[in-house]
Amino acid sequence: MASLAQARSLIREVPDFPQPGIVFKDITPVLGDAAALQAVLDAMEERLRRRGFQRILAIESRGFFFGGALADRLKIGLSPVRKLGKLPYKTDRVEYALEYGKGTLEAHVDAVHPGEKVAIVDDLLATGGTAWGAAQLVQKQQGEVGAFLFVVELTFLKGRERIAGAGPVESLIVF
Repeated sequence: MASLAQARSLIREVPDFPQPGIVFKDITPVLGDAAALQAVLDAMEERLRRRGFQRILAIESRGFFFGGALADRLKIGLSPVRKLGKLPYKTDRVEYALEYGKGTLEAHVDAVHPGEKVAIVDDLLATGGTAWGAAQLVQKQQGEVGAFLFVVELTFLKGRERIAGAGPVESLIVF
């Protein structure tokens, strides 16, 4: 059985992706290793279980891998947060800052029901821009951000500081 330490060892660094100067943390080797993936999902599930969440809000695109599996394990709803123009129905949107630019996130107008306690899930916390945008969408739809949960956190980019006021922040693997 794999551990989080073994999952961490599988994360590879890709220099100059998606642009020069960025060192991308690639989690796809973790996804491809069944034992490492199970270790990550087990640890994520443990952090969310018995905390009264009604929904997982998964952030495009790698957050979908973890969010979908967690929603299934916890028997709760799943809503996607996507980049501009990717959702077919009416949406709420918010602009956010990335470590290498700006973007727009959208969620269907009925992604979160008023009063729902939501866990925002993604693969990586860097500057916190995308997570902050997702939290803004939850708040716009009158939901409650009960937790942010990430597989990886890059502490030197201080994303935790940016989103800490919006809800509790947890990460499995820290660089």
